[in-house]
Amino acid sequence: MMVSEKRAFVQLLSLYLFIQFSVTAAKFFEPFNVTYDHRALIIDGKRRMLISAGIHYPRATPQMWPDLIAKSKEGGADVIESYTFWNGHEPVRGQYTFEGRFDLVKFVKLVGDSGLYFLLRIGPYVCAEWNFGGFPVWLRDVPGIEFRTDNEPFKREMQRFVTKIVDLLREEKLFSWQGGPIILLQIENEYGNMERSYGQKGKDYVKWAANMALGLRAGVPWVMCKQTDAPGDIIDTCNDYYCDGYKPNSPNKPTIWTENWDGWYTSWGGRLPHRPVEDLAFAIARFFQRGGSLMNYYMYFGGTNFGRTSGGPFYITSYDYDAPIDEYGLLSEPKWGHLKDLHAAIRLCEPALVAADLPRYMKLGPKQEAHLYWANIQTNGLNNTLSESQSVCSAFLANIDEHKAATVTFRGKSYTLPPWSVSILPDCRNTAFNTAKVGAQTSVKLVEHALSPKISVPELVMTKNEVSSIPESWMSVNEPIGIWSVNNFTFQGMLEHLNVTKDESDYLWHMTRIYVSDEDITFWEENQVSPTLVIDSMRDVLRVFINGQLTGSVSGHWVKVVQPVQFQQGYSDLILLSQTVGLQNYGAFLEKDGAGFRGQIKLTGFKNGDIDLSKLSWTYQVGLKGEFQKIFTIEENEKAGWTKLKRDATPSTFTWYKAYFDAPDGKEPVAFDLGSMGKGQAWVNGHHIGRYWNLVAPKDGCSKSCDYRGAYNPNKCMTNCGKPTQSWYYLHWKRTTYRGHGYRQQTIYL
Repeated sequence: MMVSEKRAFVQLLSLYLFIQFSVTAAKFFEPFNVTYDHRALIIDGKRRMLISAGIHYPRATPQMWPDLIAKSKEGGADVIESYTFWNGHEPVRGQYTFEGRFDLVKFVKLVGDSGLYFLLRIGPYVCAEWNFGGFPVWLRDVPGIEFRTDNEPFKREMQRFVTKIVDLLREEKLFSWQGGPIILLQIENEYGNMERSYGQKGKDYVKWAANMALGLRAGVPWVMCKQTDAPGDIIDTCNDYYCDGYKPNSPNKPTIWTENWDGWYTSWGGRLPHRPVEDLAFAIARFFQRGGSLMNYYMYFGGTNFGRTSGGPFYITSYDYDAPIDEYGLLSEPKWGHLKDLHAAIRLCEPALVAADLPRYMKLGPKQEAHLYWANIQTNGLNNTLSESQSVCSAFLANIDEHKAATVTFRGKSYTLPPWSVSILPDCRNTAFNTAKVGAQTSVKLVEHALSPKISVPELVMTKNEVSSIPESWMSVNEPIGIWSVNNFTFQGMLEHLNVTKDESDYLWHMTRIYVSDEDITFWEENQVSPTLVIDSMRDVLRVFINGQLTGSVSGHWVKVVQPVQFQQGYSDLILLSQTVGLQNYGAFLEKDGAGFRGQIKLTGFKNGDIDLSKLSWTYQVGLKGEFQKIFTIEENEKAGWTKLKRDATPSTFTWYKAYFDAPDGKEPVAFDLGSMGKGQAWVNGHHIGRYWNLVAPKDGCSKSCDYRGAYNPNKCMTNCGKPTQSWYYLHWKRTTYRGHGYRQQTIYL
């Protein structure tokens, strides 16, 4: 294309987008219907090609929502997508929460006000690397319940919650036919992966879920993702890195991509995955090239697992997901900009894509092909009185060779296609976009890295981007080891962790008393052996204390424990602290996946044989004293008895730390460097910003450069080898939010 041609083409593209956004925005809050045919969703009587941006409202603060929505729209999105989160909305059975980060109605209205549509995936199972897959833990305690199968107690609870959400949205007039932005709903989530585990009851459950959803008469279509046997009136959709070859289970349903995985999640001690934008753009272009109609980014903004919402186990607090908008709400370039250009090119093709029922396929070479969309359309003539016929034509030229560029001839004109790329020709002649040619600028981000707490010294050590004053000192208070309140109880035998904690805390203390005789001591000395704690299986973290002193630590997901221990003669208190780091969020039979200990638990090496600890009486205590006293809040923190931390202080195993600092000016994102803190949880002014853990990724497995060519997988293009998986922890900052207050930072160090 000549320079003048290209400039004119870009101007046309910009004008087209302006017109489209203006028309779309003007139509909202006037009722419109949504249906579908084999080609696409039909919105207000017209087929549409749609780009959807995944944003989970609880993974951002409400103050961030307008900016995230605006950046999504600017990037070319037509739709915002989110799950609902059952355990966030109904933490206690029958007690609903729709406030703060869980204000679903406010979020949907903001999307509608921006002129965008909304795809709501109710589930209510979400997976999403979210604690317990979105299920409230109280659901485990419903008598006779089995999750996600033809089980009456589960179906009753599921229907009650889904009905609650649909009724709420209807009351707020948020469906399209009421003038709202919601055009599509989802029931269940990736159940096709689990269905086989449940046999016939699984198949019956799918039919029940579909009928239940349709019976709510929401007035918009429903989808089921990764559900090839979705019943007739439910659209089955694709979740994957590539969905260009996906076909729904009926010729009457459109091809929808509900999860385009543009990154991947990260576990503590793991490397950071990165998906090259050239490959991501290639996958999207191929999807629309081969007949796709709606593509949703999972995620367009990943956000943060605030509090204890991270699932797993062992998923980190950051949910950045290598998304086009990063965890801090900043544009991640060149990903955001390159995809914006892609969306604009697809939008220019939309008239042809919606007019042609099927593309014309053309083979251009051994690994090169074209799909051409051509049709005659009726347009309004002068003064909107005359009907005229106009032809529209758009084409996609693909080179799926992973190594070599190719020069092809299409409709008498020559085109050079880089390897693993798609060229988009909105007019079947001029190339508006090639997926492998990135023109977007690489980002230079400014994040206010406010604090770098070094607990070994009384001052706060600032980062090079110093933006707040250094407080005079840290303060601390020790957390008691073991039983700390009258609300403990004693039971003969080992209890399952979640049955006791109900996930009100990560922590559960178990204490019993062990008697060691002189004969045991002599036996150990003569045979040069030590007693050993053996547990068949344990998750996620175990701390072993004897008489208040830490003896050993183990972490892992259902791993065997063989921990040497030391006892003195006489009676000793054996204390086991089991700790969760995010509940299981994926898999069949989640209701059976508890925490703590499984199998036999014993002490070996005693003169008279092993001690079966499962038969002893244990005293149980849920949580930490400071946790339940809420000493991390502005209102309660002074009750803790804080003392000034000395320069040469040696931290105990469990210590709370507190510091005051000046809030930075402006509205830039603020992050905290907790890289020196070991493991624990952090709060700012009572707001739980998440778990932290200073685990380091393996030194190998990363490459200096990333080749975008070829099929992507989560182990390709890893970064951050040999470094802590996560050091910076995000706290959204708007100066007006806490006017009159400096931030107070309090962290728990374990």
